[in-house]
Amino acid sequence: MVNRLIDPGSEFHLHRQWFDHSARDVLLGQDFAVAEKDRLYRCLDRVLEHQQDLFVHLQQRWKDLFDAEFDLLLYDLTSTYVEGEAEQNPKARYGYSRDKRPDCKPVVIALIVTPAGLPLAYEVMAGNTSEKTTWRGFLDRIENLYGKARRMWLMDRGIPTEALLPT
Repeated sequence: MVNRLIDPGSEFHLHRQWFDHSARDVLLGQDFAVAEKDRLYRCLDRVLEHQQDLFVHLQQRWKDLFDAEFDLLLYDLTSTYVEGEAEQNPKARYGYSRDKRPDCKPVVIALIVTPAGLPLAYEVMAGNTSEKTTWRGFLDRIENLYGKARRMWLMDRGIPTEALLPT
């Protein structure tokens, strides 16, 4: 994901050109095959079980390195559609398609970031998840991880409901 922000390109671009133009081959003692895209995806599967610990660690590092503050958080949802074997994923369900692909099953991705773009949490949800049902769980998760605070949340107007807003 970081590579896509720094130097957008295809998966092949990440796999071959980006690897070759870095010191990774020297550091790892391997050629570009070690960064083959399917291998990278499998590594992400292994990281998933450590997701929460990773975000706690990163949050502390961002505080130390960038003096990051977490009193203003941005919350957004997007979707992406899946094809082929990925359609067997239980979270891939027909729902609202932000990609204008009603023929494909989407998944919904929720993300919380700081104003500097540092991610604090994300979740992949079923493609038929309604936006207004997602925020309460993320609010609870952030408060459990980082404590209750006088945070300001910025999000699309369709996400919070009257029942969720403080009185």
